[in-house]
Amino acid sequence: MRIGETMSEADWQAIASRAAGVLVLIVGVLLAAGLCGASTPPDHRVPSIFDPHSTPAESIHHLSHFVLGITSLIFLVVFCLLSYVVVRFRSRVAGAEREPAQVYGSTQIELAWTVIPILIVVVLFLATARVIHGIQDAPRPAGTMEVTAIGHQFWWEFRYPALGIVTANELHIPLSYPTHPTPTFVKLLSADTDHSFWVPQLAGKTDLIPNRVNETWLDPHETGLFLGQCAQYCGTQHAKMLLRVYVDSPEDFSAWARGQQQPANKGEKEAAGRHVFESTACLNCHAIAGTNGTGRFGPDLTHLMSRRTIAAGGAENTPENLRLWIQNPDAIKTGSLMPAMKLSDAELDALVLYLETLH
Repeated sequence: MRIGETMSEADWQAIASRAAGVLVLIVGVLLAAGLCGASTPPDHRVPSIFDPHSTPAESIHHLSHFVLGITSLIFLVVFCLLSYVVVRFRSRVAGAEREPAQVYGSTQIELAWTVIPILIVVVLFLATARVIHGIQDAPRPAGTMEVTAIGHQFWWEFRYPALGIVTANELHIPLSYPTHPTPTFVKLLSADTDHSFWVPQLAGKTDLIPNRVNETWLDPHETGLFLGQCAQYCGTQHAKMLLRVYVDSPEDFSAWARGQQQPANKGEKEAAGRHVFESTACLNCHAIAGTNGTGRFGPDLTHLMSRRTIAAGGAENTPENLRLWIQNPDAIKTGSLMPAMKLSDAELDALVLYLETLH
């Protein structure tokens, strides 16, 4: 076999290897996009940006498809040109000593690779600016729900000023009908450091910055549970600063609001547990309506048992987990700012029994 033929085969093998690698990459990207775009379970436990259920999320979803289409076209054009150049002008032993043709300039080519990218950037800029303007400057129709969300290390506080409700980590909002929009506008504040409010299926990310007021809005078209979390690193337990958004029908939301507006349980049967709460450091951080606890460093516990989780989604809200959370918070959420209370078994039993009545 001649040397020239051997080199040619090696070249082709290298080209085939690289082409196969690129092909595998493309297939992997397409499969990942397909999985992301697949429909999520009915309870929306997979927070996917490709499965929007709110007006802002749908706007972002459409924009992402538009941008993905343009960038995919650019990728295909560049890949085809690169493949052609690799094959057409690959190194050959026979012409190794010959100098290739020299091109000193082409006005047409230089104009093309300057003007076309500028036009693409302008189109992407205008499309993005349109969506940003539509989301940030959205009108507030009658019936708009107002909520204040305050980010803490590492939990969420939700306040409903018009309803007099204070809760934590689980946000309840009413369904918004396309024929009669009733969006929920959320004022975003931070109590300590930077946080970011993100529920992928309902809206885009919006940061919470100390000493600054930001806003976002949700306009959900389907009831159910939607998961989100803090999307800005804010400390040790940033990854477990989760939040749950419950989109309720108008009737269910009204029922939930009425329950939250009821006073806390004051039954004499749980007086011992209430005494433990009022006589220990619990009241320095937590509030329970009707007691002398007015703390704001931790979640309001007035209706603790109406929530499905504790520790900002770190554990299910069960008596066993509640007891463990009070006794040893690091067992559920290492690095949280909740101190171990060092209560006796009798005090712990009484306190948990009392907290279980706070529906």
